[in-house]
Amino acid sequence: MYRTSRLVAAATLSLILSVTSPHAIGQVPTPRLPPENLLVYRGDNNKPRPVRTIDDWLRRRAETLAGMQAVMGQLPGDEKRCPLDVQVEEELNFGSYTQQFITYQSEPGSRVPAYLLIPSSVRTEKQSKAPAVLCLHPTDDKLGHRVVIRPEGRLNRQYASELAERGYVTLAPSYPLLANYQPDIKTLGWDSGTLKAVWDNIRGLDLLESLSFVDQKPGFGAIGHSLGGHNSVYTSVFDDRIKAVVSSCGLDSYPDYYGGNEKRWFPEQGWAQTRYMLRLADYRGRLHEIPFDFHEMIGALAPRYVFIAAPLHDGNFRADSVDRIAAAAMDVFRLYGHPERLRVEHPDCGHDFPMEMRRIAYQMFDRVLRPDRAEADPAGDP
Repeated sequence: MYRTSRLVAAATLSLILSVTSPHAIGQVPTPRLPPENLLVYRGDNNKPRPVRTIDDWLRRRAETLAGMQAVMGQLPGDEKRCPLDVQVEEELNFGSYTQQFITYQSEPGSRVPAYLLIPSSVRTEKQSKAPAVLCLHPTDDKLGHRVVIRPEGRLNRQYASELAERGYVTLAPSYPLLANYQPDIKTLGWDSGTLKAVWDNIRGLDLLESLSFVDQKPGFGAIGHSLGGHNSVYTSVFDDRIKAVVSSCGLDSYPDYYGGNEKRWFPEQGWAQTRYMLRLADYRGRLHEIPFDFHEMIGALAPRYVFIAAPLHDGNFRADSVDRIAAAAMDVFRLYGHPERLRVEHPDCGHDFPMEMRRIAYQMFDRVLRPDRAEADPAGDP
């Protein structure tokens, strides 16, 4: 388990050291490279140089990860790894799939509540396997991760159940400090709720890898709306076992968030809450100095498959900002020779994840994670 993530972390650390030396890990060099131009990297004597090769880009990517960890905290290694010790607390049969409420140990002293949905086909058909998707929930302090498995809350959020009905194994972990999951992140040693969530998700992928009925060969998917939308991006940047990423209403450029309203950047407001990244409050009044942004993070996902749904009337995140992010990231996808793997759609709605957008997401998962079905089911209806 965690083989790919560990290799990525080791390679990234080596690149960060080569880029930032003599800076310590957790610090980043200045001045900040422009987020709107990803085809430059920091060369000798701190001078920007043009990105001409993938190796050049990987140096820029490493600096992005260093910037993320300067704010989020350092992604841990073996010191936080421990047996998952999965415990099934409840099991319900919904015909086409079985729903288990489980907990797993993501680190010593912290158990993550999660829903594991298992298609009936993998239980009834001998030696059957199914691909798996990490389903990350939006902000909901009452239902938490339950919102993605049943329509108790708002409609258009139940993507974990829909994907299970479609034949995917889905895992929906709770996000720290919401609803039924209240870990003491300070005592556990975390600098941000964001990185605690990323680690819980990485361990969730370890859990999926441990299941005999999960098809690991094509990799995994990650999908989320709102909070889940940026959670899917952050996790996928750190773990390349995720091969297809869906973010609905999950992002715009940090300086564009609510028009750069300074009130949104005080401690415990907006992005600067404990459950997100409290250190971002230090950048109030100088948001353009935040050492990473979604331009770089979406670029860091290349050449994997990425779908972003950015509604025209989203009150949280601006559609025009998403277009600027995608335009910058597209240069990296072109560098890899796969511009078709980054897709942005603008549904005519507010902060929502309508069926049309979910259908596009599910079609992408089919193409990447189960191409045999994608060919047989071009309509992709859930």
